[in-house]
Amino acid sequence: MRTLIWIVVLFFLAVLVALLFRFNWGYVEFLVLTDAGRYRVQMLLETFLALMLGTFVVAYFLIRIVRSAVALPEVVGQWRERRRRQRADKSLRQALLTFHEGRYAQALKFAEKAYAASDHPVAAVLLAARAAHALRDDDRYRRWIERLAEEGDSARVARLMTEAELAIDSRDFDEAAARLNALGRDGRHIAALRLSLRVASALKHWEDVIRFTRQLRKHKALTEEQAQPLLRLANLERLREHADDGDALVEIWDGIPTAERDDHDLVAQAISLFAQAGKGRLMRRTLERLLDNEWDSDLVSLYGACGGEENACLAKGEDWLKAHPRDPGLLFALGRLCFVTQLWGKAESYFNASLGQKPAIKTHLALARLFEQLERLDDAQRHYRAAAQMAA
Repeated sequence: MRTLIWIVVLFFLAVLVALLFRFNWGYVEFLVLTDAGRYRVQMLLETFLALMLGTFVVAYFLIRIVRSAVALPEVVGQWRERRRRQRADKSLRQALLTFHEGRYAQALKFAEKAYAASDHPVAAVLLAARAAHALRDDDRYRRWIERLAEEGDSARVARLMTEAELAIDSRDFDEAAARLNALGRDGRHIAALRLSLRVASALKHWEDVIRFTRQLRKHKALTEEQAQPLLRLANLERLREHADDGDALVEIWDGIPTAERDDHDLVAQAISLFAQAGKGRLMRRTLERLLDNEWDSDLVSLYGACGGEENACLAKGEDWLKAHPRDPGLLFALGRLCFVTQLWGKAESYFNASLGQKPAIKTHLALARLFEQLERLDDAQRHYRAAAQMAA
């Protein structure tokens, strides 16, 4: 279509020029002065204009040809540079594809080609280092990491993150921790925090686990359901580290945010630690507060394990019994409290009532120990066998 338009335009111009040249518009005369004399050159105006136009066209194309010839080396250089960049980009794409396909040897070869052809080889070096690490070729991995270090500050964060991640894959958590610490203020983004959490968990640095988990939860990188087990484990391990120091236990417990202290599973596992350290009263108050807010049969079964003030605990438990007369956990806790206070008959009654609501190994074992205390060995053996059968 474009060619047809040009043909029409050219025909139009030809017709227009033919019409214009039908009229005689006059002459153009040139006076030439020489030593031999004066000469006059005379031509039609139409001829003069045609010569001027032809001269302009010829001069224009001559200038274009000369400029193209002069610029030829630069054009060739630019073409070669484009070709080099295209080859580098192609090699990098192939390296990325083969790496994710799991073909690490091919990925390493393509990354080496991309590195040799690229002006900005950081991405190629990162891929080569990861591929060498995946091949368990430590020598080549170290060489590529050293090349990455040569790139300076522009690749510093990428290098440290890569070294940390690959060190974690190799379970070299001390090296990973060193690389993450070297990040400094650059290590506050989500990916770095996740790596830091994995390293802290592996090295059992529980305070760091708590700190990183809270930060990730704040950034919405962890949901509440994902963060809660991590926080529970870390808080519990911190308590276990100070199990012999009751005052330290209380201090750590008071430093835990209320939302984390209200975790029923954490409280259930912490009760024995506080009871052994003589700080069961704190757990008893915590249990009472939690149960008054939200009833939990499994949690109330531990009420008798807090230690100390058994009579007060027994009175509180019997108050709860009015609202929850058939709760197996509460009945078990009351039986345990009666056992400690040597109310043998009531203890047996509560344990049997708990068994009637929900058979449990711990209830059979509690009854067996009670009957041993009362020297009713046949009954004790019967409950031991029942516990063993349930366990099997």
